[in-house]
Amino acid sequence: MTLDPHYYPAASRRTVTFGKRGMVATSQSLAAQVGANILRDGGNAIDAAIATAAALTVVEPTSNGIGSDAFALVWVKDKLHGLNASGRAPKGISCEGVREKGHTEMPAHGLIPVTVPGAPGAWATLSERFGKLPFEALMAPAIQLAEEGYAVQPTASQLWEKAHVRYGQYDRPEFAPWLEHFAPKGHAPRAGDTWRSPEMAKTLRAIGETRAKAFYEGELADAMDAFSRQHGGFLRKEDLEAFTPEWVDPISVRYRGHDIWEIPPNGSGLIALQALGILEAMGDEPHNGVESLHRRIEATKLGYVDGLRYITEPEHMTPSVEQMLSPAYLKQRSELIGHDAIDPTHGNPLMGGTVYLSTADDEGNMVSFIQSNFEGFGSGIVVPGTGISLQNRGWSFSLDEEHANVLRPGKRTYHTIIPGFITKDDQAVGPFGVMGGYMQPQGHVQVVASMLENKLNPQAALDLPRWKWVEGKTVEVEPGFPDHLAQALERRGHRIIRTTDSLTFGRGQIILRNPENGVLQGGTEPRTDGAVLPV
Repeated sequence: MTLDPHYYPAASRRTVTFGKRGMVATSQSLAAQVGANILRDGGNAIDAAIATAAALTVVEPTSNGIGSDAFALVWVKDKLHGLNASGRAPKGISCEGVREKGHTEMPAHGLIPVTVPGAPGAWATLSERFGKLPFEALMAPAIQLAEEGYAVQPTASQLWEKAHVRYGQYDRPEFAPWLEHFAPKGHAPRAGDTWRSPEMAKTLRAIGETRAKAFYEGELADAMDAFSRQHGGFLRKEDLEAFTPEWVDPISVRYRGHDIWEIPPNGSGLIALQALGILEAMGDEPHNGVESLHRRIEATKLGYVDGLRYITEPEHMTPSVEQMLSPAYLKQRSELIGHDAIDPTHGNPLMGGTVYLSTADDEGNMVSFIQSNFEGFGSGIVVPGTGISLQNRGWSFSLDEEHANVLRPGKRTYHTIIPGFITKDDQAVGPFGVMGGYMQPQGHVQVVASMLENKLNPQAALDLPRWKWVEGKTVEVEPGFPDHLAQALERRGHRIIRTTDSLTFGRGQIILRNPENGVLQGGTEPRTDGAVLPV
């Protein structure tokens, strides 16, 4: 019997999931099972997040890999901790060096946009500070999945095929290992096909046995250095050896009686906070659905143009985060929102493809974790014999010397991946996130507003049809977006474009804790192959 895994003529429905002892929500069901099993085996939410993240590099390589970057928000003992594990640009790179290789802007693929991968360092750092189980044990499920193989899921197969077309256009030798590793039969795995990677298993085992030192100081670092040198890249072993994840203080705004938390720049969570702060400055939303939707789109646009203008490494950033989140400035920006759509421009505060996972345990620990290659598989570069697919985060750098995010040696670039967290009265409400490149801050605004303004449960908030601001007055909406809302937005001056699929509208996960009885409720993304599993 041959059945189409991508054809769904009737909308499906799932209810919110409740759990008592713990919960794992992520975009691939096998990875969610890994995290849930870790909790059952005595691990805490941090252990579950690490094991789930490692498994995701195997079962969802279309969005992340061993060569990814990562960020985390971790609630432990009544305190929220932030971890920035985004890598820096190689010490030997420069705008001039990139131009000398024939580029007028940062290329999307190949070795040039590769920065130091941070994910393995994030796993080891989280485990060392907050984990309970041995680090090696957290890598074991991912190793088993890589060695024994697994059945490829429908959404992953779609993204895999797109990547095969994308990287197949290059006839340069540095792209051959990607094709050999991820499309060994000459095509991307199809839904239901079995895929395995002994190379990834070997690499994950080395990471587990050495607490990631093999990746940054040992044989894996040597392999990355050699391949980069061979094909004209800038990444070197000394760049890998210098990497250390950074513990940071999360930033927040107040929205509808709750505090919404994000990682500070170089992450783009500031955009979501600005948008929510602008909405808060406008006061209670009207009951008119079109007016509420219009406000959220306009606030998101205003946050985005500021973010794209100013966000970079904190030491290179003017204005400061505090100036961009100043209540007076957010109020000023809110006054730009009227009846009609605007073509947004940045303000002046000085005058006033990714995977996401959530975990929780019965000790009260909760984790919001995100890791990403950036564009799908990232750079299209796989280091031979290792299964390491390298991210292309350097693509976000500018070669314009006047731009805040201009490329510099050792600098971290503007980052799209952002984990979110909600607290109220200094107590954890829970982790949330919506992955998907430049969709992420927009997804954060939409799910937070849906839960705190419209009182939707996590699953219902994730199920709502989404919109995505593109530029100017242009807004894309996904299939299923109500016609009457689209038409009403058009009458307000928005240019609405309907898309034919939902792949670019983000994939989110949410876990919330009831403060009265500790019961968890979670939602998982209907736009991917995900699962939310209670323990």
